[in-house]
Amino acid sequence: MAQKYRIYINDNTLFITHEVPLQVEKIQQIEVEGFGFENFYRNLKNSKKKNYLLLCKNPEAVFKKMKKELTVIKAAGGLVTNAKNEFLFIFRNKKWDLPKGKVDKGEKVKDAAVREVEEECGVKIDKRGDRVCKTYHVYEMNNEVILKRTSWYHMTVKGSPKLIPQTEEGITDAVWIAPHEIKAKIKNTYPLITDVLKSEQLL
Repeated sequence: MAQKYRIYINDNTLFITHEVPLQVEKIQQIEVEGFGFENFYRNLKNSKKKNYLLLCKNPEAVFKKMKKELTVIKAAGGLVTNAKNEFLFIFRNKKWDLPKGKVDKGEKVKDAAVREVEEECGVKIDKRGDRVCKTYHVYEMNNEVILKRTSWYHMTVKGSPKLIPQTEEGITDAVWIAPHEIKAKIKNTYPLITDVLKSEQLL
């Protein structure tokens, strides 16, 4: 099965895939030949909430070529459940989010995922499970175009511990959310967080 990629760029989404994705919104196809990501990114500044498609036989090869134009930052986070089967959410930068952060130099991605959750929410992870999925997000920092690749892992804690938000990281709240409450939270979250939840059929 061919690899598929969904990359979020501000309010826009770029799909790199071998088939047209199933979705309601319109999508604009881009020619693969001659495609340069940086030029594409610069032209997006005047575009909002649009979907773009690179339709190709080998999405992985196109994605690898694209990555060479960018600075890749690895990040990791967790989809954490407690003994009541509630999910751990944080409120950061005025949006609901899942705990995550950058992978330190020399650190294993799966270890970084646990560390970031523990630091951001003041909890002790009991078990780390399999990877849920990867998400991709492009942004600009100091005139450099960054591709952040976040690996998400299943995690559990014992009981239902009190949460302590890491305020120095801009986190103003950390809460346990029951499955039936998730839909209300995603009205104010990021599309990639919605992807993580959908991958686990929570939406």
